[in-house]
Amino acid sequence: MTELVRDLDETALLARIFPLLPPGAATLLGPGDDAAVVAAPDGRVVVSTDMLVEDRHFRRRWSTGYDVGVRAAAQNLADVAAMGARPTALVVSLGVPGDLEVAWVEGFARGLAAVCSGAGAAVVGGDLSGSEAIVVSVAVHGDLEGRAPVVRSGARPGDVVAHAGVRGRSAAGFALLDAGVAAPDDGAPGATGPLAPFVTGFLRPEPPLLAGPAAACAGATAMLDVSDGLLRDAGRIARASGVVVDLATTALRPHVEELLPAARVLDAARPPDVPAGRSAGRREGEPDPDRRAQAWVLSGGEDHGLLAVFPAGAALPEPFVPVGWVRAVADGEPARATVDGQEPTVGPGWDHFSR
Repeated sequence: MTELVRDLDETALLARIFPLLPPGAATLLGPGDDAAVVAAPDGRVVVSTDMLVEDRHFRRRWSTGYDVGVRAAAQNLADVAAMGARPTALVVSLGVPGDLEVAWVEGFARGLAAVCSGAGAAVVGGDLSGSEAIVVSVAVHGDLEGRAPVVRSGARPGDVVAHAGVRGRSAAGFALLDAGVAAPDDGAPGATGPLAPFVTGFLRPEPPLLAGPAAACAGATAMLDVSDGLLRDAGRIARASGVVVDLATTALRPHVEELLPAARVLDAARPPDVPAGRSAGRREGEPDPDRRAQAWVLSGGEDHGLLAVFPAGAALPEPFVPVGWVRAVADGEPARATVDGQEPTVGPGWDHFSR
């Protein structure tokens, strides 16, 4: 018989979770008391928080508990890395319905552990609650290790804009799943099929966590986690710094090429009501595969790469590659992100309150 959350009390459910959570080098006192104690050798603590809400950020029919645990850890650890800090600890609150399988919760804990262990961070506590839908809230802590934090407002004209990580894979994976041309199994751990990189990128993003502290050590003047799309997040740096961030399509072209197989699969999935004489699968006004892939690169969110700005001539640490440059605003021009010097022709990216 399948064991459900409502079959256990809180103490019994926590007893299933705690043994799965990783310790961390900075943990002085872990789960079990009213609060945890985490070392802060630097004397400053980097803190951020993020949420995942069922059917807003993930769908249970696509995502396993493990997938959601990976995503919850990855998106929070990326925020700390984007400040140039090393992640140390997570505090995780989880609301779950009573009819949820206990195995889902155990998988969630294993997903958290998989990402945190690789980053040297611990899950040091949290909270459990009943809920109509699954809700995850994570608070993450990090250590600057003596470095100054890298903020969004430090970009200056002449600086180089660089990116670390993948671009557009998560958006492509979502589009494939949403259209029904890919299945969750295409992104299961160990999957090697042609759609695996895209579906995996959506279900379990892998941010370049070590690149954040490396960028800080290399003199990055501004940086953030690309969670809501390259254009939207480049615009955030631009507005915070009072500059124009100009992205170069030639530099982003390798990412577009990588996504073309996914775009072509969607293009070939022609609905029955689309005449065969028209480009396969493309309704009137829909983008061709190349334009679709470009839109994923520029506007797709939840890859959790890092966008950073470096002084001109600085040696870029791996895996950063240049994708643009910073210029001063002209008279009457707003601080903004542009593409090849022009206003973007695609949407800027994800907004939590847009319709």
